[in-house]
Amino acid sequence: MIDVSFTEQQLAILKQLEQPVDAEQLRHLFSLPTLNETELLQVLEAANALYRAGQPVISDSQYDLYIAMLQDIDASHPYLHQVEPEVLAEAKTVELPQRMLSTEKAYSLAEIEKWIKRILKAAEEINVDKKDIQIRVTPKLDGYAAYDDGTTLYTRGDGFRGQDISRAFERGLQVADHGERGLGPGEIVIKKSYFDKVLSEFFENSRNIQAAIIAEKKVDKNVQQAIDDGACVFYPFALLTNHTDHYSAVIENFDAIVEQMWQAVDFDIDGVILETTNEAIKQHMGATRRNHRWQIAFKVNEESAEVEVLNVIAQTSRTGRISPVAELVPTKLSGATISRVTVHHYNMVKTKRIGPGAVVQLVRSGLVIPKIEQVIKPAEPQLPENCPSCQSHLLWEGDHLICPNKSDCPAQTENTLIHFFKTLGNNDGFGPKVIEKLTQYGVKHIHDIYALTTRRLMSFGFGEKTSQNLIDQLQASREIAVEDWRFLSAFGVSRLGGGNCEKLLQHHDLLDVLSLSVDEMVKIDGFAQVSAEAIVEGLANIKDEFIKVYELGFNISETVKLADSDTLQSPIAGAVVVFTGSMQQGSRADMEKQAKALGAKVAKSVSGKTNFLITGDKVGETKINAARDKGVEVLTEQQYLDLINGQ
Repeated sequence: MIDVSFTEQQLAILKQLEQPVDAEQLRHLFSLPTLNETELLQVLEAANALYRAGQPVISDSQYDLYIAMLQDIDASHPYLHQVEPEVLAEAKTVELPQRMLSTEKAYSLAEIEKWIKRILKAAEEINVDKKDIQIRVTPKLDGYAAYDDGTTLYTRGDGFRGQDISRAFERGLQVADHGERGLGPGEIVIKKSYFDKVLSEFFENSRNIQAAIIAEKKVDKNVQQAIDDGACVFYPFALLTNHTDHYSAVIENFDAIVEQMWQAVDFDIDGVILETTNEAIKQHMGATRRNHRWQIAFKVNEESAEVEVLNVIAQTSRTGRISPVAELVPTKLSGATISRVTVHHYNMVKTKRIGPGAVVQLVRSGLVIPKIEQVIKPAEPQLPENCPSCQSHLLWEGDHLICPNKSDCPAQTENTLIHFFKTLGNNDGFGPKVIEKLTQYGVKHIHDIYALTTRRLMSFGFGEKTSQNLIDQLQASREIAVEDWRFLSAFGVSRLGGGNCEKLLQHHDLLDVLSLSVDEMVKIDGFAQVSAEAIVEGLANIKDEFIKVYELGFNISETVKLADSDTLQSPIAGAVVVFTGSMQQGSRADMEKQAKALGAKVAKSVSGKTNFLITGDKVGETKINAARDKGVEVLTEQQYLDLINGQ
């Protein structure tokens, strides 16, 4: 799709990736109009690493195009359901004081109204009066996400761990609006007016400057001048201009409020953020592993174009679903050249008659993801008869064409293996390149990989040292503790990501989950009939393979059962606890796991329902005082340990 070249600094960063990539191969992938799931993952991880290191190789909009392609191939792909990992050259990650998540997105008032209905439903469930529900609307800054605890400035990282970039403040970076340090999450941004007047001749876009501010090496003199002039700032979300009103007034005056927020700040924004201000509702709604449920971002569709379809390409996902991708006459839209767009499913191709010669109206959702709004001129629909990966005859399943060849379809086999090791996350050896090579030699199943020997790996072309390292990694993956929900999620059952796995395992043991009926599953909060039916069928499909892998002897840690928690007689049983700061007796994740085992409910942020705030090192007084103002008991790490140990 684009022609890229790498600088020496970018090449050095690529070598630091978990699975180092060949630069020439990567350049080739960037130039291709069509990529499979494995290739997309390689491109996304490399592009994200370079961006997070302050050395971007593609634009944000181009990156989002690749994200959209992956979504249409496999909407449940783990890369899409985690905060994108950051990779900064020679930097070490540290635990964030508070979890930082991405934001759910909406592109129409109808979607916002659906979100409001979820807020109202949550309010009803906890007896909050509708008249007390306020919505806060703020500009969505298009900057570099960071977290300031008053002592350290962190990057967002993977949402749980980031990197110390306090050097930005040491270089003179100020808090916006003369604010104080320690106000939590925000964005590093630069004033639009300053960029246009002073820096536009030196930099293509402001994102390059945001990354340069936190670079480990010497700051560009023009960027340093912008910092000295107060044009570059850290803008805490807590200080943002906002419009807060009753939810009904927000809906009634939605367009005017969005326009007001869009013009409210002299910084690049890419939408507005809406969130409920009610702490009890926030606590009740909680979060997915990717987004807070009580918050949503609204983005705008502005431009459209009529574009001719050249071809409709079929791609096979890990689940066997065939995704249609329309190749287009290259067209400039909202500042980007669009040459392809994913079609929702093959029934849309069939009923809307999308094929070579069709003319479609194209929009970019939120000025990012290309989308077919309507078909202006139909044509003969282009439908595949056979799987593009294994040539098996395709079957219709609802709106989708499906490849039924679960065991021998290369696309399904390879991507299933990649998904397993990436989700398991406790070994570094089995990335896409290694898996691709193994599948070329007939390795099709997870248990087949664990049966490999050094001699057999060498016969595949791996060196002796590499082969032994891979065997060692397989042994490590069985010995290093892995949560039962993560182990189950690694098998890639549709609609059974980490969050749903954890819900199931709070009620049933790991092996028992495999035999759950639909009726038993729908009794668990969060599982609707349709989802339960799909999950039960998916579990049946992987049951034999699951048992074979499980019996290899993995070190699996068990999720605490909700029923067990109710009967525990510990000082924190039933209490809501929040951990913040750096702990000395173990990682925060370990302490949270222990608290759950003692019957506590662990939250990520303090609310009026929080009973205990457990503070480690480097916690700002602002956060501690805010908790005390809400009636929360604040304990040091040692005081907490004394409490649970009965001292």
